[in-house]
Amino acid sequence: MEKKLSHSLAWVAAVCTVAIWSETFISSKILLANGMTPAEIFFVRFLLAYVLIWFFAPKHLFSGSVKDELNFALLGFAGGSLYFFCENTALTYSTAANVAILVCCSPLLTALLMAIFYKEERMNLRQVAGSVTAFIGMALVVLNGELVLHLNPLGDLLAFCAAIAWASYSLLLKRVSGRHTPLFVTRKVFAYGLLTILPYFIFVEPFSIDMAVLSRPAVWGNLLYLGSVASMICYITWNWATTVIGTVRTTNLLYFSPFCTMIFAYLILDDRITWMAVAGAAILTAGMILAVRKKG
Repeated sequence: MEKKLSHSLAWVAAVCTVAIWSETFISSKILLANGMTPAEIFFVRFLLAYVLIWFFAPKHLFSGSVKDELNFALLGFAGGSLYFFCENTALTYSTAANVAILVCCSPLLTALLMAIFYKEERMNLRQVAGSVTAFIGMALVVLNGELVLHLNPLGDLLAFCAAIAWASYSLLLKRVSGRHTPLFVTRKVFAYGLLTILPYFIFVEPFSIDMAVLSRPAVWGNLLYLGSVASMICYITWNWATTVIGTVRTTNLLYFSPFCTMIFAYLILDDRITWMAVAGAAILTAGMILAVRKKG
């Protein structure tokens, strides 16, 4: 009974996490409009998350194992600085539709990596078919009536690198989650995410946020939301859900991200929703039902 309740709560936590992450593009869009760069948004977001999680997570700085410490460094790089840098930079070169579709390849890439390294995470044929169906539905949601993709090699490559980065994060997370609590793992991810973005500020673009910009309610309000809810809380719930549900099944829920984004954009930004998007949502839901069901 207790295990069943834990699984149910993990599903709720994972779905809520995906929904919150789907809305963050609106907050990021507001911050970009106020003059912040993608790297600055990421740094302040993770810095706030690290400060907040310090009050709840175990206080020891290191994991006690060189191997685990290296895994944590790779986690912070793959799921933090590299992922956000590739995704946000891709948006400056390619279209939002291209980036969304390519980034949402991460569940398929995660399933592939897990099948190679972890036998117990392998999907059966029904789940593979469901995952592919969900991807097709997700693509229809993202296109939302626009059938033409405008290819940009650099932007599209960066978006695909973001998908690889998140798939790598999922693989690395499984290595350490059994030996450390979700709170400690999440704190380490934030720490190494901050450390690995520093070379960007040193060699590419210096960190130079105007304090007048930070004093604007729209800026500090959205930064506080991204740091406390979308980063600290959501990374904790996501890391915990993957340990309970399984990495592949949890990651498949990311297919719902564009659908949730479409709903938020409709409610907040008054964006349109086409019949293609509605049909894509139906296909996406059917695919997800097949993809997340247990092997049987």
